Amino acid sequence: MISKVLIADDASFVRMMIRQVLVNIGQFNILEATNGLEAIELYKENIPALTILDITMPELDGLSALKEIIAFDCAAKVIMCSAVAQGNIINEALKIGAVDFVSKPFRPDELKKVIIKYLGQN
Repeated sequence: MISKVLIADDASFVRMMIRQVLVNIGQFNILEATNGLEAIELYKENIPALTILDITMPELDGLSALKEIIAFDCAAKVIMCSAVAQGNIINEALKIGAVDFVSKPFRPDELKKVIIKYLGQN
């Protein structure tokens, strides 16, 4: 079965970069959201194996979306991927329930390692 992965970021070039990392890892059903509200809606409709979530987005920020996703599914695997990488923000995301945090700008190989860690792909 092909795993579903949700990418939520308001920047299309970032979604494209994350998509390329996923394509290089393996075959995934990739879903994309441009804001926190879309991310929650797509998560609830599809229950992806992994979600990669930005913090700074329109409509609803990533930390608020993370809270909603975790409230809906406490087993959700959510990696925060953001340029907002102060220690207190990272700690808050992990406290809410994110499994990991990747700072932007990220190196593709760095993101690949984190994705593999949670999806178990080669």
